[in-house]
Amino acid sequence: MAITLANITGGPQTGFVTPVFVPVVDTPPSINAKQWAITSGTGTMTGVDYHSVSKPFTWTFFRPSVLKVYPVPNPTTGITRNVGMNVYKEITRKGMVPGINQQPMIGKRTVTTEVPAGCDTYEAANVRALCSASIGASWQLSASIGDTICSGVM
Repeated sequence: MAITLANITGGPQTGFVTPVFVPVVDTPPSINAKQWAITSGTGTMTGVDYHSVSKPFTWTFFRPSVLKVYPVPNPTTGITRNVGMNVYKEITRKGMVPGINQQPMIGKRTVTTEVPAGCDTYEAANVRALCSASIGASWQLSASIGDTICSGVM
């Protein structure tokens, strides 16, 4: 299934009640990416602002520009060497102001997924398990991650 982003039910965060972010298709930074701008939202998220030129709020997904395939094993030994990695990346960017009367800066959250070439077909269930567990942990710990980033206390 292709990457398509609909309304995003936000993860739990301290002070947020039922956060939902509304994305619209945006121009990605490269041909091997898809991007959406978060232009509005619902729920209680006091103080949150949405995408603008000076304070962007975007979600971008990148795939490898050239997908690697599983290499041919050595015909004598049967051993495969130099299996390449296909690297996928998600970047969420959010404009924010570091202090009173200051210019906006960009905060980023980057998630990188590295999958050995060939596992996409030979071990697809385990690739999906990797994604499921990672996303599930981020969802479960959403408020804790936000609190830790704001307080520095883990």
